Amino acid sequence: MAKGDKDEHKMLFDIRGKRKNVVKVVYGILALLMGLSLLLVVGPAPLADIFGTQDAVEQANEQFEEQAERIEVKLKKDPNDPELLLALMNARVSAGNGLVEEPTPGQVALTVEGREQYQQASSIWSEYLKATSEPTTGAAEKMARTLFTLAETSRSSREAEANVKAAAEAQQMVAEERPNLNTLATLAVYRVFTFDYAGARAANEEAKQLATSKFQRQQLDKNLDEYLKNAKGFEEQVKEEETLEKAVQEGEGSQGGENGAFQNPFGSGIGGTTLSE
Repeated sequence: MAKGDKDEHKMLFDIRGKRKNVVKVVYGILALLMGLSLLLVVGPAPLADIFGTQDAVEQANEQFEEQAERIEVKLKKDPNDPELLLALMNARVSAGNGLVEEPTPGQVALTVEGREQYQQASSIWSEYLKATSEPTTGAAEKMARTLFTLAETSRSSREAEANVKAAAEAQQMVAEERPNLNTLATLAVYRVFTFDYAGARAANEEAKQLATSKFQRQQLDKNLDEYLKNAKGFEEQVKEEETLEKAVQEGEGSQGGENGAFQNPFGSGIGGTTLSE
């Protein structure tokens, strides 16, 4: 066979002989890096769905923890560095995204450890906003989802209210920079649960102007009306909890009881994340 014919049969990656193990390692590293990058842009999802094995899940979580620890060391020297704060926030969100369970197909449950990671990310987000006058839209979008998940998994209505307000503020940054059907519709829903009903309807109207069909516009109105009903019940929970807290402070009541029980008002139609017990 001529030399030219031999060259025609050469492969881009020669996986014969000693090289095949090297190629396997390279592909393994690339797969891991691609999986990690996905967690920077998506919300809570079982890591096993991405990596396939529990060992890979644990390896990914360890990497996020190690990354966060390295950044925290650097922050001790410059605690107001916005780039370091942003990197630490990303690491904590990614770690939280991986610490979820799937009790039933299609249901996502955040573990207690995962929620702690989100809470740390929330605190870092507050520090980041103080450290920069120009927060990135990507960071705002990520934290809007994260903060809303914290609201969904809160233990009290007051805690949920604080988290959803922070989520709405972050989502407003996103909608201002990238106004489209999705960002404005999401802002409308978040505002509903902050009891800013006028603001919610205004954002919904903006979203409707960008809709491409009558069906989309009708669906936006329908969804908002359904969330509005839930928000009214949520508002009542907040008021009841405030009344109970005031009574406790004045010595006229006691903690606990049915009136202090928090009932998640968000339902499965928005984030759909629950807290794993």
